[in-house]
Amino acid sequence: QVQLVESGGGLVQAWGSLRLSCVASGSTFGIGDMGWSCQAPGKQRELVSTICSGGLTNYADSVKSRFTISRDNLKNIVYLAMNSLKAEDTAVYLCSVEGRRFSRNFEVWGQGTLVTVSS
Repeated sequence: QVQLVESGGGLVQAWGSLRLSCVASGSTFGIGDMGWSCQAPGKQRELVSTICSGGLTNYADSVKSRFTISRDNLKNIVYLAMNSLKAEDTAVYLCSVEGRRFSRNFEVWGQGTLVTVSS
């Protein structure tokens, strides 16, 4: 089992910055893609960004040029640097990992960390 713990959320003013972290622990062998999604109140969960084990990244159009995803493969940590934050970025941000171990695929989600951007 993989456990994910996010941190780094909080209250920030518009145009401010935050850096989210997500630590994967437990049976981390086989982790592939890591990513961040967000869920605002009353809205569906949306993919924000992903990064594969080789470092290739993907971003939602709404965050391109403002957010940067990175990872530390040795420590099994994924980061999300969030700059130029807007009120519409307010959401719970959830970390996720996908992987394959013993011929079985797995996907694990964290509990999320709340980001609130005041305008």
